[in-house]
Amino acid sequence: MGVELREDEAAFRTIGDRDLIDSYLVYRARDTLCSVSSLEKFEPLAQGDTEDYRQLLSAMNPEELGANEVAMLVTNLKALAGAVAYIDNVLHNELLSAIFKMSLWNYKPDVMDALIEFIESLATSSGKYVDDCLAMLTCQFFPPGSLPLPKILARKDGVLSRVHSSLKYIADLVPLSPVRLVPIVLDGKPQYRFNNTSTLSLVIYVENMLKLESGMLGEVVRIPMLAGVVDLLLDLDVEIGWEDIKNDSSKGIFEMELEDVDESRDDDLNDDSELPRQLSRKTLGGNSFAEKLDSLMVLTFEHLESCQVADRLIKIFDTLLESFKKTVLTAYKSKFAQFVIFYACSLDPKNCGVTFALMLEHTFFSSTNPPLLRMSAVAYLASYLSRAKFLSVFVVAGTLERLVDWCVKYVKMQDDAINPEAHRIFYSGCQAIMYLLCFRMRSMMDDPQLKPWLVRLPLESILNNKLSPLKVCLPSIVLEFLRQAKAARLFMTSEKFNFDDYLESELSREFGGMERLDMFFPFDPCLLKKSDSYIRPNFIFWSMVQPTYDDEDSSDEDVGEAFAGDDDGGMDYGIMQSLEEQHFDFAEVGSALNKMSITPKDSLHSRFGGAINQPMRMPSRIRPSTSPESL
Repeated sequence: MGVELREDEAAFRTIGDRDLIDSYLVYRARDTLCSVSSLEKFEPLAQGDTEDYRQLLSAMNPEELGANEVAMLVTNLKALAGAVAYIDNVLHNELLSAIFKMSLWNYKPDVMDALIEFIESLATSSGKYVDDCLAMLTCQFFPPGSLPLPKILARKDGVLSRVHSSLKYIADLVPLSPVRLVPIVLDGKPQYRFNNTSTLSLVIYVENMLKLESGMLGEVVRIPMLAGVVDLLLDLDVEIGWEDIKNDSSKGIFEMELEDVDESRDDDLNDDSELPRQLSRKTLGGNSFAEKLDSLMVLTFEHLESCQVADRLIKIFDTLLESFKKTVLTAYKSKFAQFVIFYACSLDPKNCGVTFALMLEHTFFSSTNPPLLRMSAVAYLASYLSRAKFLSVFVVAGTLERLVDWCVKYVKMQDDAINPEAHRIFYSGCQAIMYLLCFRMRSMMDDPQLKPWLVRLPLESILNNKLSPLKVCLPSIVLEFLRQAKAARLFMTSEKFNFDDYLESELSREFGGMERLDMFFPFDPCLLKKSDSYIRPNFIFWSMVQPTYDDEDSSDEDVGEAFAGDDDGGMDYGIMQSLEEQHFDFAEVGSALNKMSITPKDSLHSRFGGAINQPMRMPSRIRPSTSPESL
């Protein structure tokens, strides 16, 4: 075994009976395996090794791989495939180790097929070899680091198609193998923290995980594969430090979505050239974790698209949603991984899009959930409803109404003054309402059915009370909301606000806590270049929002002044008088209007005071110095 055929063996070849030749080679393989004496079980090959067995070991590790060596390797593997019953995991450990270390990527199809045949025979012959065989196959999910890129691309389909066919073959004959495959795949991911792990290796590995998810191995594999991909995305996300995405040492690009854009450049901006995307090329371009995450997210987006085409999106969305709830929702340093579920919702707004919003609602409303989880949920909810272009404005209105109702009930049960820490859940709800209306107020006021309903919302009772949410929530959101509410004649207040810092305040920092959930806007513009191209068509940028006020509305009045001095009394009383006779029913409403398309021209270049009457810049992401820390 492992040497050229002797004269008696050559005789079989002249007969032309291929089956007879194969049978003889299998017999020789059995004889070679049995030649390793069982007496040497605890000291393999110390004395009982044979010449044929040494030749066999040598054939598994040839110094050169010429035509003769390839033919010998194929012959030996095929012979061993027929003699797996005679393999002992102790006596033949060196032989098994040599075979399990072989990579399909290094061989041509004839060797690949022979190696796969041996692995399948070994895995189905005895349960004690199943895990080793599965591990050997999953090691093929990423190519050797020494293999040149052209060879990787040329051999990729041939290698991976054989691997997945083999996994299916083993699963058919060993029903429990899919259960044992899951931890092997999840634990076998390339170490992305190491610099020598290329983006290509990670992409190919995740591509195989997603192929298992959509394969024929059953739910026992599908569910953990998709969850494992989300976990990997989040792991990479967390590795990207806030300091890695800082524009300069004094000011982060996440302070404001349009900050520091001068008027001349602001005039040139359009919906396809947002500042955050330009900054991302400069600040994240050299970050290896960001590059890997970007590529993996694009791969996941494409997988979601294929699921939609195959009518599987709703089925896998349940898994995606559960994974989001367990990992992403509770990870307060997540920056980009959440856009996977955003994109899934954009592919099916009526089902996935609405389901996601309802899950976030339920998480916020549930009093049994921890406060930080509820605050995170409502931050996601407000950001999602504000940014998702694909959602009907009436879906947004329905959620807004339920948020307002919850806040109204909360206020009625309280007899307390300002206390940012004690009432942090309430303040997070109020901030979500104001943030959402900053993006959606104009589209609602422009709709003849939604306008009377919006005017009827009891905003006065939740914003003007002893808890004073207007003083506690982020000044930038409060001031933009008040300005739009005044122009829309939606809300009035007699107070004036003199914030020292339009972005944040001492009270907002207190209610946000050390996690700074007061400044957590998870669906702000995606800074990953390739991922952004998928998100952008379904995304509402602040530059696209048409507020309720016009540029010429600016005056020296403070937005906090009472409306009572206005000539028309501050409210549209014709609408107010008709409210008693109207009842708004969301179920009867058709498709949403999409009227948020005009980019505001004015820019805010100074702190609150001199520029209060200029259009406000909505906070885009958390400043690196105040980024939320993971719990």
